[in-house]
Amino acid sequence: MPPIVISIEIDRPPADVFAYATDPSRFPEWQRDVVAVGTDGDPLTVGTKFTTTRRFAGAKRSLVQEVSEVSPPHRWSARAIGGPIRPDATLVVDPINGGTRSRVTFTIEYRADGVGKVILPLVIRQTKGAVPTDAVLASGC
Repeated sequence: MPPIVISIEIDRPPADVFAYATDPSRFPEWQRDVVAVGTDGDPLTVGTKFTTTRRFAGAKRSLVQEVSEVSPPHRWSARAIGGPIRPDATLVVDPINGGTRSRVTFTIEYRADGVGKVILPLVIRQTKGAVPTDAVLASGC
C-alpha cells in the first residue's frame, strides 16, 4: 500500500506546532479516533514508547509505538511495535512565511500481517477520515 500523505498549513511558528503535535498526551485533542495515550517517557527521546488507544469499528484497540526519530522543530517519527497492523508515522514541520507559519506534512505507512492484511483497507479508510485540520491543530498550539 502506498503511504498516506497529508499536508496542512497552520498559522503558528514551527516550534509551537512541533511541540504540540509530537506530544502523545495531546493526540486525543487533534486525532478524532484517539481516546487515550500513555507514555513511558519523554516523546522527544528516541526509544520512548507510548500506547495509543483508538476507536475502530466500534471497539477500542491499543497499539504500542516507539519514537524512532527526533529532530526538533522539523521532524519526528514513531513506529508501531507488534500487532497485525503496524503504522509508521512521520511528522515534518517546515517554516513558511518567514517562520511565522508552518506547513505540516503527516506521512503514515502501514505494515500488515495475517488478519491485518484483511482489515487494512478499513484502517486506511478510517485514517483518511480522521485527518486533522489546520484549525484543529492550530487551536491547541
